Amino acid sequence: MITKQNKTVVYVLGALALCILPLLLQQAGNFWVRIADTALLYILLAIGLNIVVGYAGLLDLGFVAFFAIGAYLYALMASPHLSENFPWFAQMFPNGLHTSIWLIIPLAAGVAGFFGILLGAPTLKLRGDYLAIVTLGFGEIIRVFLNNLDHPVNLTNGPKGLSQIDSITLAKWDAFGIPGLNLGRPLDITETYTINSVTLYYYLFLALVVVSVVISHRLEVSRIGRAWMAIREDEIAAKAMGINTRNMKLLAFGMGATFGGVSGTMFAAFQGFVSPESFSLMESVMIVAMVVLGGIGHLPGVILGAVLLSALPEVLRWVSGVLDLQQLTGGRLDASILRQLLIALAMIIVMLMRPRGLWPTAEHGKVLRPNGAK
Repeated sequence: MITKQNKTVVYVLGALALCILPLLLQQAGNFWVRIADTALLYILLAIGLNIVVGYAGLLDLGFVAFFAIGAYLYALMASPHLSENFPWFAQMFPNGLHTSIWLIIPLAAGVAGFFGILLGAPTLKLRGDYLAIVTLGFGEIIRVFLNNLDHPVNLTNGPKGLSQIDSITLAKWDAFGIPGLNLGRPLDITETYTINSVTLYYYLFLALVVVSVVISHRLEVSRIGRAWMAIREDEIAAKAMGINTRNMKLLAFGMGATFGGVSGTMFAAFQGFVSPESFSLMESVMIVAMVVLGGIGHLPGVILGAVLLSALPEVLRWVSGVLDLQQLTGGRLDASILRQLLIALAMIIVMLMRPRGLWPTAEHGKVLRPNGAK
């Protein structure tokens, strides 16, 4: 039996393991730490989509649009692009607009949340497949806009993308002459031991994931979360019980979108480059698959699904490179195609054997039974 004290011990050991993990991985190479960083970013996205799909039961296939909004907002506010393309802007900021990350994070969350509400407003009466089609169209519209806003006014640089994006600097105080910690550069602890840049980003992403998990859990057990779940199970009954389904749906779209916006800012800072190719329909499908594969509406299951579907492709990429499958098969078997095939087969097998996900919640779809029924 798991007691409260045992839970505390498990949490402490888990926290220590997560803190030590990147230090061990970087000994094998930055490739493995980058996989962990990417997994944390997808966890943020999956947690946000779980609010919309898992809690409120609204199928959203355009969630990657909010990811793109956050990424491009950071890219524009932390790069010289605006100063290079707009003379009036260059007069005010000759070296570009290099905004602090602590200002961009709430701004990206607010802008993404606004677009989430904007998406939810015309879809309040849509359900199921119709809602999925509309949200899918919204995601594609955002991607097409980003791909074509290089003329007549060059705002996004079109398919070429935005580069020279600032890395994140923490605890920087120019007024006191404190340079801060630049996560884009390695941190020398001693003469012989260095913490790599990707490891520094790992700790920042991990902190954001922990905050997001706490917020999502508190929402789940709150009155708002119970209202979302009532709408998910039976919207007509929820409305009859006095729940304002309109406002609750808009709140779900807005809250979920904020997580996507924050994750987008981290992605842009981590990569140092963004382009429309990173926000395709396949990305939205993969995020939905993470939520469904892990367990819709169950926070630990969603995290598990995000880790598996984000890390497994890269691990298989490494395996195919080590085995050199193309050479073994005389060029008849392409490693990238095999990797996609194995992932698809794994997802099919899991969905056939565990249709509610790898780690489903016990309350989702729970049916009340009459007294005495078994």
